Amino acid sequence: MNSLTLRLSLLMGLFFVIVYAVVTTLMQYMGVGSASAYIWIALGIVFFQYLIGPKIIEWTMHVRYVTREEAPGLYEIVEELAQKAKIKMPRLAVSDTPVPNAFAFGRGVSDGRICVTRGIVSLLSEDELKAVLGHELSHIRNHDVLFITILSVVPMVLYRIFIQIMYFGGGRRRDNGSTMLIALGALVLYFITNLLVLYASRIREYFADKGSVELGNPPQNLATALYKLVYGAARIPKEDMQAVEGAKAFFINDVSNARNEIHALSELDLDQSGTIDKYELSRLKHSPINLSAGSKLMEIFSTHPDMLKRIKQLSEYTA
Repeated sequence: MNSLTLRLSLLMGLFFVIVYAVVTTLMQYMGVGSASAYIWIALGIVFFQYLIGPKIIEWTMHVRYVTREEAPGLYEIVEELAQKAKIKMPRLAVSDTPVPNAFAFGRGVSDGRICVTRGIVSLLSEDELKAVLGHELSHIRNHDVLFITILSVVPMVLYRIFIQIMYFGGGRRRDNGSTMLIALGALVLYFITNLLVLYASRIREYFADKGSVELGNPPQNLATALYKLVYGAARIPKEDMQAVEGAKAFFINDVSNARNEIHALSELDLDQSGTIDKYELSRLKHSPINLSAGSKLMEIFSTHPDMLKRIKQLSEYTA
């Protein structure tokens, strides 16, 4: 078991304990069920998310699956990467959104799916796009897509419990001390579990970046792709960005934070060519980076690592 799988497995176990505790508390409060029933209900919640997770992504991003004949260039790149990774060829899809990005989703390696947006295809060169697709394929190979899909349901359930009690519980229930305590507990656990999901989401990005390099993509190609994606996202109208907000945790970068990342990344592009070449990336390898307190705090509440830190990590893979 690799380091990423171990960390995510531990998080999965912790989250199941939380779900079980919440279900037990609610059932005991209502005076129904038994210990065995609580376990089955908790498992049922997780399994339900496992079943519907991919469909939610498809609906949110208006995913359309394509064949080799419809997208020969993309298909050949993903097929080649899948062969190198020694996994099954994932289903390939496109999303007709101008937001430049790509993402992997599905229920596991045998059900892996990779989607690219209209915006990313027109923005990146073939080598840069290949590096991004290598990153997404690594998500599938690392099994982290399944983990994130299941983990993400826990904060959602806790938030719904809090809303249900506070706004739809009726006047008498709101005056009940134990009911209010349950609502407060659900809110606190929502906050904690959401931070844990964000942490899991961030660490998986570092492993997928490394995976792309291991599949033969030079680190400067992925660094340049990330650089371009930040600039591309910063130019997208607000209404287009809001339309994909629900799926951004699956994206290769946090599109909502793009405008805040531009200044720091522009300093990496020494010759202002719009790319981060091997020399510029190697130079970063031997240069310290200083993040402001605001940037460090923002990263804690982000689905993705700080982009400067992430490209700094990519520089460690340069010769």
